[in-house]
Amino acid sequence: MSIAIITGASSGIGEAFLSEVVNSTGKFGGTNIDAIWIIARRADRLEALKKKYSNSNIVPIEADLTSEEGISIIEHELSNKKPTIGLLINCAGLGKRGKVIDRSKDDLSSTLDVNCKSLSILTRLCLPYMVCTGGAFSWKQAPRIINLGSSAAFLPQPGFACYAASKAYVLSFSRALSYELHNLKIAVTVICPGPVNTEFLSKATDSKESKFTGIRAMCVLSPEKLAKKGMKAAMRGRHLYVCGFMQKCLYLASKIVPTSWILSIEKILMPS
Repeated sequence: MSIAIITGASSGIGEAFLSEVVNSTGKFGGTNIDAIWIIARRADRLEALKKKYSNSNIVPIEADLTSEEGISIIEHELSNKKPTIGLLINCAGLGKRGKVIDRSKDDLSSTLDVNCKSLSILTRLCLPYMVCTGGAFSWKQAPRIINLGSSAAFLPQPGFACYAASKAYVLSFSRALSYELHNLKIAVTVICPGPVNTEFLSKATDSKESKFTGIRAMCVLSPEKLAKKGMKAAMRGRHLYVCGFMQKCLYLASKIVPTSWILSIEKILMPS
């Protein structure tokens, strides 16, 4: 059995990637996908998605990736079913806006657990099952990992420090992993978008904000557009895909403008 695994699949970007995988005609690991394991904490949302895509073999798995128990659920399923994994999409993520001193230790811990720890451990658990089984090898049909990063990874962000640092980890981890796994014929793509129209902002601000404003409002992407562009970039073998013109400019600026200068500007703009 060849499967795809999508974390954070119950809404937003994860759900959009689910739609892309359901409708994909490509091969992952050299074979077609037989089943799609969708992982999230909200069982009701997962079941609703299974009903929505009634013609596909979707397997909902309720698991909280901030906990050891949640990771153990996935490990047990893999050990029990022993599937071939053609595609792993790590979309689960969270963050809380505000100064570090104003955030609880649980806010910081859960951000690091989901964005860094669970992504790394889940990737490690899946790697032994990612084998190209379709005969003659082609990178277009290679097993692949897609990690959802962020343009926040490019620079430190006062007021969003833990989240930005966690996404910098995702970026660094993914780019190193792509070279480690090259000889094993496993492709890795990290996608770094800017603002995306999902529930993320509302959760990050404790429901104080639901829409991006200012310059961010000018470059908001829909999750569907991001998933479509991200999947296309992954299938082309891109190690890093920066999504959006403004985000590409930010990435370039992070390479040539001293970080201290940018932080000085952010300090002026940051609410007291």
